Amino acid sequence: MSAYAIYRLPHANYYTKIEQTEGEPAELQSCVELNGKNGFVLAPFEVKEQQPILLIRPDRVERISLDDAGPSSISGISNISCLPSMEYAIDFANFHAQLEAGAFRKIVLARCAQEQTEDAISPMELFIHACNLYPRLFISLVYTSRSGFWLTATPEILLEGEGASWRTIALAGTMQLKEDQLGGEGETLSWTTKNIQEQRYVTTYITECLEQFTSDFREEGPYTVRAANLVHLRSDFTFSLPDTQHIGDLLQALHPTPAVCGLPKRDAFRFIIGNEHTPRRYYSGFMGPLLCADTHLYVSLRCMNIDGNRYFLYAGGGLLKESVLELEWNETEAKLETMRKCIVASKM
Repeated sequence: MSAYAIYRLPHANYYTKIEQTEGEPAELQSCVELNGKNGFVLAPFEVKEQQPILLIRPDRVERISLDDAGPSSISGISNISCLPSMEYAIDFANFHAQLEAGAFRKIVLARCAQEQTEDAISPMELFIHACNLYPRLFISLVYTSRSGFWLTATPEILLEGEGASWRTIALAGTMQLKEDQLGGEGETLSWTTKNIQEQRYVTTYITECLEQFTSDFREEGPYTVRAANLVHLRSDFTFSLPDTQHIGDLLQALHPTPAVCGLPKRDAFRFIIGNEHTPRRYYSGFMGPLLCADTHLYVSLRCMNIDGNRYFLYAGGGLLKESVLELEWNETEAKLETMRKCIVASKM
């Protein structure tokens, strides 16, 4: 099977397929190696020899209408657990102790949940359900022999634009919409101090990154934005880049953002790699087309690795000193529901 990526931009009524018809995708060991490159990028949280950045060469590119795909509608998931697993509780205690000791201002704790069906579901069927369920999100299905299948439905732009005009966002803080709130965009919700502070950490970090590459940027926000049945705090950054041949350098500075890692970033990154129970693999990395006139790179959130009839779902949440175990567990459960709904829709 040749390497390929299929993606649907937010609110689009079509998807794009990028296929490499011969050979294997390029394997890169640093975002800097993306300078001057074109293709579809699949980057992991931690880049290493056996888990490289993969660049699918765009030998064939086609745009396909979604108009013939029927709607998907799922009201709820029955297997959500309100009791933290022992592994998650151990990780939370370990991570939270570091926050209380002052080692980090913020750190992100992730987890993986496994689902299984009697018969394997076509990855393409799952992709179509994700497109129908989540019109606001970036939906992507990627396959390479090195990575396997990854399906993502994410709200977080890492970097997009063309020419001299670019943008990125700071996305953090999470609240779940319930009952009557599901009819709106979260405009009636009041944000806690913990969520506001978490989002401000990310905003400050992105500002510091952009200052290294341009003096021409503008920040707008924060404001509330909906993603599936969740809402987040978002700030938008628009900026110009005098040198677009060094996009890889900017990606190296941005990835991973504090939204998926923590602060101080490098210390938090090393702690996560050494202490999380389950390796993140390509979760909380980034993916998307890196093309001359069409760059849309998104952080790989709300994603799952598809392995036959087994589905490995990933989610995480930012911890501060004020974080509470049960609340953080429930936040990850709400995020896992995004991919679970795609599985349930396929079984109906």
